[in-house]
Amino acid sequence: MAIFMGPRRLLLSVLVVSICLLSSSLVRGIDFEYCNKRANYPVNINGVEIHPDPIQGGQPAQFKISASAGDAISEGKVVIDVNYYFFHVHSETKNLCEETNCPVATGDFVMSHEQTLPSFTPPGSYTLTMKVYGEDGKEELTCISFGFSIGFLSSSIADI
Repeated sequence: MAIFMGPRRLLLSVLVVSICLLSSSLVRGIDFEYCNKRANYPVNINGVEIHPDPIQGGQPAQFKISASAGDAISEGKVVIDVNYYFFHVHSETKNLCEETNCPVATGDFVMSHEQTLPSFTPPGSYTLTMKVYGEDGKEELTCISFGFSIGFLSSSIADI
């Protein structure tokens, strides 16, 4: 039994499938590891997303970390270290409340950070380590590490 689709229905079906495939490739989950696999961190990480992937120098990049807190968090800090292959290239410390809404209630929350890298950022593989500290700045609430890539050409150069 053959099923015939009219040209409009076929075009609409192809368009819907294409949009679904395109949107799923723009934002995808990134594999991450806890810094200490044996630690029982008070904050569990549920997922990491980077958009766009790969990141392009000179273009904004967004990092989203979905997490779950066992206890409420009123304040804290986020320490980020970045390595280019094996070379340390960047460190920064951010107020946790700039990355998410504070106070963080018990349960699920999202930390979001947007940054535009310089257009001359070398392409290749990078590793980001993120540590979250509690109110006293000493208690490590969580620590993860994940890899990401910087593309070889920025979209503005590629369009020329």
